[in-house]
Amino acid sequence: QLVESGGGLVQPGGSLRLSCAASGSTLDYYAIGWFRQVPGKEREGISFIKRSDGSANYADSVKGRFTISRDNAKNSLYLQMNSLKPEDTAVYYCAAGPSKYSGSYYYGHYDVWGQGTQVTVSS
Repeated sequence: QLVESGGGLVQPGGSLRLSCAASGSTLDYYAIGWFRQVPGKEREGISFIKRSDGSANYADSVKGRFTISRDNAKNSLYLQMNSLKPEDTAVYYCAAGPSKYSGSYYYGHYDVWGQGTQVTVSS
């Protein structure tokens, strides 16, 4: 089970930190990452941690502004979001899937999802 927190309303240029707490299984065994979705659009993969070497992948839309991290002791995943833009407004989800899909941006490769947390960037 995955539970996200940390969303909210922030002004353009502001920051938020999303958290994803896992229970029942150890995140280190799985492909893990963050997606976001706006109404009427497909779920977008934005950041992932590769299981093989712990390196991070980022979508071009967030590269240089978002940072993904993991705390194995807390079995949690985080997304630090800086320099937020109105186009970052979306529901953000953390997800986990079979380890063979580690680093994948495709939402179909992930089968465990959190409930989502709303991020709204507006003045």
